[in-house]
Amino acid sequence: MFQKDRFIEDCKAAVGEGQKAVRELMLEAVADPSGIVAELGEPTKAGVYPLHQAADLTVINFVWAPCMTLFPHNHNMCAVIGIYAGREDNLFWRRIKDGSDGGTGPGIEAAGAESMGPGEVATLGRDIIHSVSNPITKLTSALHVYGGDFFDPPEPRSQWDHEALVEQPWDMDKTRAVFRQAEIRYNAGLSAGLNA
Repeated sequence: MFQKDRFIEDCKAAVGEGQKAVRELMLEAVADPSGIVAELGEPTKAGVYPLHQAADLTVINFVWAPCMTLFPHNHNMCAVIGIYAGREDNLFWRRIKDGSDGGTGPGIEAAGAESMGPGEVATLGRDIIHSVSNPITKLTSALHVYGGDFFDPPEPRSQWDHEALVEQPWDMDKTRAVFRQAEIRYNAGLSAGLNA
Protein backbone atom coordinates (compact mmCIF):
# COMPACT_ATOMS: atom_id res chain seq x y z
CA MET A 1 0.00 0.00 0.00
CA PHE A 2 1.30 3.48 -0.92
CA GLN A 3 2.57 5.51 2.03
CA LYS A 4 3.60 9.10 1.36
CA ASP A 5 6.35 9.26 3.98
CA ARG A 6 7.89 5.94 2.91
CA PHE A 7 7.73 6.99 -0.77
CA ILE A 8 9.55 10.24 0.03
CA GLU A 9 12.21 8.44 2.09
CA ASP A 10 12.69 5.91 -0.71
CA CYS A 11 13.01 8.75 -3.24
CA LYS A 12 15.62 10.46 -1.03
CA ALA A 13 17.69 7.29 -1.15
CA ALA A 14 17.09 6.67 -4.87
CA VAL A 15 17.76 10.18 -6.21
CA GLY A 16 21.50 9.71 -5.75
CA GLU A 17 21.34 6.49 -7.75
CA GLY A 18 19.73 8.25 -10.73
CA GLN A 19 16.50 8.39 -12.65
CA LYS A 20 16.24 4.65 -13.21
CA ALA A 21 16.00 4.03 -9.47
CA VAL A 22 13.40 6.77 -9.04
CA ARG A 23 11.45 5.41 -12.03
CA GLU A 24 11.26 1.97 -10.39
CA LEU A 25 9.81 3.55 -7.23
CA MET A 26 7.31 5.51 -9.30
CA LEU A 27 6.21 2.44 -11.27
CA GLU A 28 5.55 0.64 -7.99
CA ALA A 29 3.63 3.62 -6.58
CA VAL A 30 1.31 4.25 -9.55
CA ALA A 31 0.59 0.52 -9.88
CA ASP A 32 -1.62 1.11 -6.82
CA PRO A 33 -3.70 4.21 -7.70
CA SER A 34 -6.32 3.49 -5.06
CA GLY A 35 -3.54 3.34 -2.46
CA ILE A 36 -2.32 6.80 -3.49
CA VAL A 37 -5.87 8.18 -3.26
CA ALA A 38 -6.34 6.53 0.15
CA GLU A 39 -3.14 8.18 1.40
CA LEU A 40 -3.37 11.62 -0.28
CA GLY A 41 -7.16 11.96 -0.50
CA GLU A 42 -9.50 12.04 -3.45
CA PRO A 43 -8.42 14.91 -5.74
CA THR A 44 -11.14 17.56 -5.80
CA LYS A 45 -9.30 20.70 -6.88
CA ALA A 46 -6.67 21.48 -9.54
CA GLY A 47 -3.35 22.59 -8.16
CA VAL A 48 0.31 22.06 -7.35
CA TYR A 49 0.60 20.25 -4.01
CA PRO A 50 4.17 19.88 -2.68
CA LEU A 51 4.79 16.75 -0.63
CA HIS A 52 8.54 17.29 -0.13
CA GLN A 53 10.97 20.08 -1.06
CA ALA A 54 14.74 20.04 -0.62
CA ALA A 55 17.80 21.11 -2.59
CA ASP A 56 18.21 17.68 -4.16
CA LEU A 57 14.62 16.40 -4.33
CA THR A 58 11.09 17.71 -4.80
CA VAL A 59 7.98 15.53 -4.75
CA ILE A 60 4.73 17.10 -5.95
CA ASN A 61 1.16 15.89 -6.34
CA PHE A 62 -0.13 17.65 -9.47
CA VAL A 63 -3.88 17.74 -10.10
CA TRP A 64 -4.80 18.97 -13.59
CA ALA A 65 -8.24 20.47 -14.26
CA PRO A 66 -10.21 19.10 -17.19
CA CYS A 67 -8.99 20.29 -20.58
CA MET A 68 -6.26 22.51 -19.13
CA THR A 69 -2.88 23.09 -20.75
CA LEU A 70 0.31 24.37 -19.14
CA PHE A 71 2.63 26.35 -21.43
CA PRO A 72 5.96 24.90 -22.63
CA HIS A 73 8.62 24.99 -19.92
CA ASN A 74 11.84 23.33 -18.87
CA HIS A 75 13.01 22.10 -15.47
CA ASN A 76 16.83 22.11 -15.75
CA MET A 77 16.71 18.98 -13.62
CA CYS A 78 15.61 15.41 -14.22
CA ALA A 79 12.00 14.44 -13.55
CA VAL A 80 9.94 11.28 -13.21
CA ILE A 81 6.17 11.58 -13.68
CA GLY A 82 3.64 8.91 -12.73
CA ILE A 83 -0.08 9.10 -13.50
CA TYR A 84 -2.51 7.65 -10.98
CA ALA A 85 -5.82 9.02 -12.36
CA GLY A 86 -6.97 10.49 -15.67
CA ARG A 87 -4.72 11.26 -18.67
CA GLU A 88 -1.74 13.50 -19.24
CA ASP A 89 -0.52 14.49 -22.69
CA ASN A 90 3.04 15.77 -22.97
CA LEU A 91 4.13 17.68 -26.06
CA PHE A 92 7.92 17.80 -26.30
CA TRP A 93 9.73 20.78 -27.82
CA ARG A 94 13.24 21.52 -29.09
CA ARG A 95 15.03 24.81 -29.43
CA ILE A 96 15.39 26.22 -32.94
CA LYS A 97 17.79 28.69 -34.43
CA ASP A 98 16.26 32.09 -35.07
CA GLY A 99 18.32 32.71 -38.21
CA SER A 100 19.23 36.29 -37.37
CA ASP A 101 22.65 35.61 -35.88
CA GLY A 102 23.19 31.95 -36.65
CA GLY A 103 22.93 31.13 -32.94
CA THR A 104 20.27 29.42 -30.94
CA GLY A 105 17.27 31.72 -30.83
CA PRO A 106 14.51 31.94 -28.29
CA GLY A 107 12.08 29.86 -30.36
CA ILE A 108 11.04 26.25 -30.07
CA GLU A 109 9.28 23.73 -32.30
CA ALA A 110 7.33 20.57 -31.57
CA ALA A 111 9.51 17.45 -31.47
CA GLY A 112 7.23 14.64 -30.24
CA ALA A 113 4.45 13.69 -27.88
CA GLU A 114 3.45 11.10 -25.30
CA SER A 115 0.05 10.35 -23.82
CA MET A 116 -0.08 8.64 -20.43
CA GLY A 117 -2.79 7.06 -18.33
CA PRO A 118 -2.98 5.50 -14.87
CA GLY A 119 0.01 3.33 -14.03
CA GLU A 120 2.23 4.87 -16.71
CA VAL A 121 5.49 6.71 -16.03
CA ALA A 122 7.55 9.21 -18.03
CA THR A 123 11.22 9.94 -17.42
CA LEU A 124 12.35 13.43 -18.47
CA GLY A 125 16.01 14.39 -18.82
CA ARG A 126 17.24 17.67 -17.38
CA ASP A 127 17.16 19.48 -20.76
CA ILE A 128 13.65 18.44 -21.82
CA ILE A 129 11.16 21.17 -22.75
CA HIS A 130 7.52 20.10 -22.55
CA SER A 131 3.99 21.37 -22.27
CA VAL A 132 1.32 19.40 -20.43
CA SER A 133 -2.38 18.97 -21.19
CA ASN A 134 -5.22 17.13 -19.53
CA PRO A 135 -7.28 16.12 -22.60
CA ILE A 136 -10.27 14.71 -20.71
CA THR A 137 -13.25 16.21 -18.88
CA LYS A 138 -12.26 15.05 -15.40
CA LEU A 139 -9.36 15.75 -13.06
CA THR A 140 -6.02 14.11 -13.81
CA SER A 141 -3.64 13.33 -10.95
CA ALA A 142 0.09 12.65 -11.11
CA LEU A 143 3.05 12.30 -8.80
CA HIS A 144 6.13 14.21 -9.99
CA VAL A 145 9.61 13.64 -8.59
CA TYR A 146 12.36 16.14 -9.46
CA GLY A 147 16.10 15.75 -8.90
CA GLY A 148 16.42 19.19 -7.37
CA ASP A 149 14.44 22.05 -5.84
CA PHE A 150 11.54 22.60 -8.27
CA PHE A 151 10.43 25.81 -6.56
CA ASP A 152 13.87 27.37 -6.06
CA PRO A 153 16.05 25.90 -8.82
CA PRO A 154 19.78 26.61 -8.72
CA GLU A 155 19.76 27.27 -12.47
CA PRO A 156 17.22 29.69 -13.98
CA ARG A 157 14.36 27.97 -15.79
CA SER A 158 12.36 29.10 -18.81
CA GLN A 159 8.80 29.06 -20.06
CA TRP A 160 7.51 29.83 -23.54
CA ASP A 161 4.49 31.84 -24.55
CA HIS A 162 1.80 29.49 -25.94
CA GLU A 163 1.16 31.50 -29.08
CA ALA A 164 4.45 33.10 -30.09
CA LEU A 165 6.66 30.40 -28.51
CA VAL A 166 9.02 33.09 -27.23
CA GLU A 167 11.25 32.21 -24.28
CA GLN A 168 10.66 34.01 -20.99
CA PRO A 169 11.97 33.54 -17.44
CA TRP A 170 10.04 30.84 -15.57
CA ASP A 171 7.41 32.27 -13.24
CA MET A 172 5.85 29.98 -10.59
CA ASP A 173 3.19 32.61 -9.88
CA LYS A 174 2.09 32.41 -13.51
CA THR A 175 2.01 28.61 -13.26
CA ARG A 176 -0.20 28.81 -10.17
CA ALA A 177 -2.43 31.32 -11.97
CA VAL A 178 -2.94 28.86 -14.85
CA PHE A 179 -4.05 26.22 -12.32
CA ARG A 180 -6.40 28.72 -10.57
CA GLN A 181 -7.97 29.78 -13.87
CA ALA A 182 -8.41 26.16 -14.92
CA GLU A 183 -10.02 25.40 -11.55
CA ILE A 184 -12.47 28.29 -12.04
CA ARG A 185 -13.43 26.93 -15.48
CA TYR A 186 -13.79 23.44 -14.01
CA ASN A 187 -16.08 24.67 -11.22
CA ALA A 188 -18.16 26.64 -13.73
CA GLY A 189 -18.55 23.44 -15.74
CA LEU A 190 -19.62 21.55 -12.59
CA SER A 191 -22.22 24.23 -11.87
CA ALA A 192 -23.52 23.93 -15.43
CA GLY A 193 -23.58 20.11 -15.19
CA LEU A 194 -20.85 19.70 -17.84
CA ASN A 195 -18.14 17.96 -15.76
CA ALA A 196 -19.00 14.64 -14.18
